[in-house]
Amino acid sequence: MLNLLGEFECRIDAKQRLTLPVGLLRQLPSADQGHLVINRGFERHLVLYPISEWQKISQEINQLNLYQRRNREFARYFYRGASELKPDSQQRILLPRRLLHYAEIQDCAILFAYANRIEVWSPDRYTTQLGDEPEDFAELAETIMGYTNQPGTIPTNNDG
Repeated sequence: MLNLLGEFECRIDAKQRLTLPVGLLRQLPSADQGHLVINRGFERHLVLYPISEWQKISQEINQLNLYQRRNREFARYFYRGASELKPDSQQRILLPRRLLHYAEIQDCAILFAYANRIEVWSPDRYTTQLGDEPEDFAELAETIMGYTNQPGTIPTNNDG
């Protein structure tokens, strides 16, 4: 299972190319290093996937019942703008103009890598979306991650 990690600030040149950071390239499986897919994210950002991860996601979406209208709408929107990218010899990728416009990215981008994806954000949107930790982050973590009673874990109550 792929587990990308990191946050990188990158410049976008006048030709709409972004140089992939070495620290991120090292994390990509060797089979995927020359082949990525980019598409729209759910919160007005972009998402880069190594091709092997994109194929897994596509497989899931392609199993939807396309006789159902909501499934067709989701598939169309999810695939809208999706493009294959191959880094050049200097590890630059050419970002599609329409996707840059969608994400309001101009001359700088924040790459936020986690799990099987690399999110590409405009710095302003990134700060707005992720810059302020919620006041109730501990409560959110408890709700999302649930309770565990695994050996070696710390009890969550003060019963002794």
